[in-house]
Amino acid sequence: MRRKGLWCYLIFTFAVCILPLAGMPWKMSGESGENRTLAEFPSIREEDGWNVDVLADAGAYFEDHFAWRQELVTADAVLRGKLLGVSAKESVIAGTDGWLYYKDSLEDYQGENVLSDRAIFNISHTLRMMQDYVERGGRKFIFTVAPNKNSLYNEHMPYYDNVIVSDIHNIDLLKEAMEQEDVHFVDLFHVFESRDEVLYHQRDSHWNNMGASLAAQELLDALEKEHRLWQEESYEMRTDFEGDLDKMLYPGAVTLEDEFYFTEPFRYEYVGEVESNFDPEIRTVSSGKDGSLLMYRDSFGNALLPFMAEEFGSARFSRGIPYYLDDMIFCSADTVIVERSERFLPDMGKNPPVAQAPLVMLNTGDCELLGEDDANYATCETSDEGLYLKFSGTVEKEQMQTDSQIYLRLDGEYVYEAFPVTVETEEGVSDYGYAACIEKEKLEGEEGKAELFVTGAQGIRNVFQGTVTYMEQ
Repeated sequence: MRRKGLWCYLIFTFAVCILPLAGMPWKMSGESGENRTLAEFPSIREEDGWNVDVLADAGAYFEDHFAWRQELVTADAVLRGKLLGVSAKESVIAGTDGWLYYKDSLEDYQGENVLSDRAIFNISHTLRMMQDYVERGGRKFIFTVAPNKNSLYNEHMPYYDNVIVSDIHNIDLLKEAMEQEDVHFVDLFHVFESRDEVLYHQRDSHWNNMGASLAAQELLDALEKEHRLWQEESYEMRTDFEGDLDKMLYPGAVTLEDEFYFTEPFRYEYVGEVESNFDPEIRTVSSGKDGSLLMYRDSFGNALLPFMAEEFGSARFSRGIPYYLDDMIFCSADTVIVERSERFLPDMGKNPPVAQAPLVMLNTGDCELLGEDDANYATCETSDEGLYLKFSGTVEKEQMQTDSQIYLRLDGEYVYEAFPVTVETEEGVSDYGYAACIEKEKLEGEEGKAELFVTGAQGIRNVFQGTVTYMEQ
């Protein structure tokens, strides 16, 4: 009797284990609530020969497509959430009272791994250089940050993630630096903190439509542009919103949330086919409105887009990174807005925009130049960037100060200011990188002389001189 029970147990266990594989022909999962691409069916041969990773690829394919995946993932998440009070997804924080938070925002919330003063300078000074580039043609420039949900509504954070390491946060340091750089910044933190109502979704990482309308109103007010007062218009509530975090954690049992829908319809129209407001690039027109907008945005722009598109005769919304600032010329924009979510601020210092480096006057008369046999204190290399040749590298930390600016002189004549950049090196992360894009038509010959200069308390210093390759014209 005991052996019979053991055999029944073994057969049952084997059946449970084999069922997700055996059921794939009939119940294979082809979607995921996660924001990623599912693994494709593995190939035994590839263009360059046999696929030596075919078994690993097959395992990845099975993990993404096994039968009843959505249901089983949901069941696992429910059991962990209800019994243990923890999240089954590393990327999602299960809060109290049904609230969910993005794990990527935890370091910001706890004040961990705060950016260095130099990294903050890289972001703020780059924004100032972008602003100067945009305004040089008579256009308007605005930068704004969409707050993390737990920066505004932290009362539902779980106790085990509610440990504050520091009261210093990247956004606070960046605000101070942007004020010194005179960057045109619209502070949405202050706007949302001044409101009593909750303007973010419980089970999504973003603001709701009412929150998006409030953010749009602040941006349009800063531009001194007339607009509809959405906060005063009538609306209805519908329980039909599916949160991104909810779909990631419980793909087979999403809890619908309330969403605001304004009664008065939008009048703008899309140009071309648009699958969703998360498309990489979207163009709109709005009859009877003037002005042209170029807006670089992330996922917070999904709900923000309709309110901004409504008020401009034409608009272009881009999720592209890096920012190609010449887009403003191609779409005849008179206004450029950059929106970035708080949790992605560190990335801004790593991805400088693509634009012609500004030509500057630099007095190097009192600067001691490096000789041909002297050691360099920086590196310089070139790479192709479309219409531009990109000069990039790093400067030794000892040669720099927190607010040192970096200049590139070519062929002993023209001097350009480089964007300060945080870069990955063989030794680790360096906040003392730079990048400068120069129009290829400005460069003559196959190679030329490059010199780097940095500013500091002792004046201007020459940290690099050498011959660099100009790519094929």
